[in-house]
Amino acid sequence: MYQYDYYDQTLVDERVAQYRGQVQRYLAGELSDDEFRPLRLMNGLYLQRHAPMLRVAIPYGLLSSRQMRTLAYIARRYDKGFGHFTTRQNIQYNWPKLEETPDILAELAQVQMHAIQTSGNCIRNVTADHLAGVAPDEIEDPRIYCEIIRQWSTFHPEFSYLPRKFKIAVTGAARDRAAAQVHDIGLNLARDTEGQIGFRVLVGGGLGRTPLIGQVIREFLPQRDLLTYLEAILRVYNLHGRRDNIYKARIKILVKALGAEKFREQVETEWEHTRNSGLALDPTEVERVRRYFTSPAYETIAVDDASFDQWLKADSAFSTWVKHNIAPHKIVGYRNVFLALKEPGAPPGDISADQMDAVADLADRYSFGMICSTHHQNLLLTDVRQADLYPLWQALKSWKLASPVIGTLADMICCPGLDFCSLANASSISIAHQINEKFDQLDYLYDLGDLRLNMSGCMNACGHHHVGHVGILGVDKKGEEWYQISLGGSSENDVSLGDILGPSVPKIEVANTLERILKVYVEQRENGERFLDTFRRIGLEPFRVRAYTPGSKEAKQEEQRHAVGY
Repeated sequence: MYQYDYYDQTLVDERVAQYRGQVQRYLAGELSDDEFRPLRLMNGLYLQRHAPMLRVAIPYGLLSSRQMRTLAYIARRYDKGFGHFTTRQNIQYNWPKLEETPDILAELAQVQMHAIQTSGNCIRNVTADHLAGVAPDEIEDPRIYCEIIRQWSTFHPEFSYLPRKFKIAVTGAARDRAAAQVHDIGLNLARDTEGQIGFRVLVGGGLGRTPLIGQVIREFLPQRDLLTYLEAILRVYNLHGRRDNIYKARIKILVKALGAEKFREQVETEWEHTRNSGLALDPTEVERVRRYFTSPAYETIAVDDASFDQWLKADSAFSTWVKHNIAPHKIVGYRNVFLALKEPGAPPGDISADQMDAVADLADRYSFGMICSTHHQNLLLTDVRQADLYPLWQALKSWKLASPVIGTLADMICCPGLDFCSLANASSISIAHQINEKFDQLDYLYDLGDLRLNMSGCMNACGHHHVGHVGILGVDKKGEEWYQISLGGSSENDVSLGDILGPSVPKIEVANTLERILKVYVEQRENGERFLDTFRRIGLEPFRVRAYTPGSKEAKQEEQRHAVGY
């Protein structure tokens, strides 16, 4: 992974000292709330319902065991003993004391971490495929380019006050595992006819109040032009993006208003002025960064592994875990292991300080000391020898990190919702508990197959509900919590935005409504179809007809809708 040099470390250390002075002045009454707000946001600090929330950057989701131990120490010393991994591969602390946040940032700086640009109208943490560097279908490791973009964008003076926050995702494989098509900029690594590396460039994706899928504005951008082209996109956005309305300030609104072709023309015109500037990416710079992401010292392992096969046959629980929580690796004899942060009864994405320490120890023992956070609020140990899977599984079980649910209904994405967030309209964590209690049989979950359930507590869509196979959105109705359900979303190559099922349902009915929806799927699926495939074949109507309790207010609204031919 990338290691700070003198300049990186000095920059982070000086930011900590600067922020410490700002907090002291605020607490002394020398700065007003309005004056302090942009300063704290620049350092990842939000004011939530019960306490401040600190968001820590994890560039492209990559952590060392040493960094994980520091995150555990912070959770134990400054929080309530846990942290929360987000869909942007970062970690959040929900209970720090304002006066202690400079100390937290100082602890982070000691292990080359920070909270810079995890908030505010700037370029946020650049994300990547969580299987970067180890995926069998990878063209090239996208983390190289994420790191180049991170270094270019951190404290970029021209882009520190954009019209709105800005998110970039980079994928390096045939399969999009980074939701690149619903980012402000999505970059797909590709090769031209001569085998040269470049990028397919998408712009204007995003979720939230106005969900949109990104538009391709360049099918192939040469490697050398990466930063100059990004700069051109951001300059057009910075100049023409709306600043008069926070809900219309994202680049997706500008791209939609202009149209993708007109936006592309403006970018190309701007690019002509800077294309041959000193910002052009030199191959030696790419190689410099690439050296930080060289593969570990893999062993040569025989394809046949009798001991592994014996454990598969002897222990059905282990076999089930392998089937659901293990992904292929590019090197023969190695596997990628998902650690599910989806234990029933715990908020999705939450992890205790003790579990963090355990993960760090296991990473040292089995995964070259590296850990990755995923977009689905789980963790990943890459580079695990197949022969080590059984003892690793036994250790993970003891730490409640081995739930064999990856890719199932129980592997739901869930934002903190009204339990913590001051922006939320409804709770999310309690709905996750309700669903887990309703669907607590693993055999039933496995029968449902690949099913993505995403849940958000408000229209900001931190839980990516628009692109869940099933999406759940919390809404407020006269002070009561209700939930709108959508079906048919996807964040992968077959990207789509879900269709709203119908009237929202009361909190007590969410899991029951989901059960009726899934019964339709089980009855209608053909030839092992996924839920998403069945939905796309039969459409929304069969689900809508069956979703609501007969005689309920929502069912009557649906009857009225049919009566008027809507």
